[in-house]
Amino acid sequence: MKKLAILILTLYTVVAFAQNDKPMRNAYRLTIAANETQQYGMDVKNTPYFVKEKVLQLFCGESVFVECEVQGDSISSMKVVEKNLNPKKTIVIEFIQESTDRKNIISLLNISNPFEKELLYEASMYTPISQQWKSTSVLPIRGTLQNFESWPHAIITLVLDKWHFK
Repeated sequence: MKKLAILILTLYTVVAFAQNDKPMRNAYRLTIAANETQQYGMDVKNTPYFVKEKVLQLFCGESVFVECEVQGDSISSMKVVEKNLNPKKTIVIEFIQESTDRKNIISLLNISNPFEKELLYEASMYTPISQQWKSTSVLPIRGTLQNFESWPHAIITLVLDKWHFK
């Protein structure tokens, strides 16, 4: 009877934590300031946050909790979760636009690193002006701190990849 109770409790725990997974974004209408006078709009479909293994795509206005599994000195897996149930292994990311002054549009990326080690990644952006993917520079995030990246123009979407520790 004890073995059955332990088995049921274990299965319940696994199911409860699995329900926290959020692999897909809900479909919505994205509207951002493209420049001083124009808006940019698109229908974001119900798509995965991770377009490939450890390749995260965020659209302007999205905030996510990325829970990581670490093996040794490297990140072995990453997934978006609904709630930050494991803050010591969850990267918090927010990508927004500040456009109250349409002459000074700013795209902002805030990433919190929960790990003791310096976290590095690479970024590419897709803007309403160029309509092309372009690599952009980003700074490493020191252990247990956060970084704020900013760009003086509109960005529709960012791809963050090559996540690793220094």
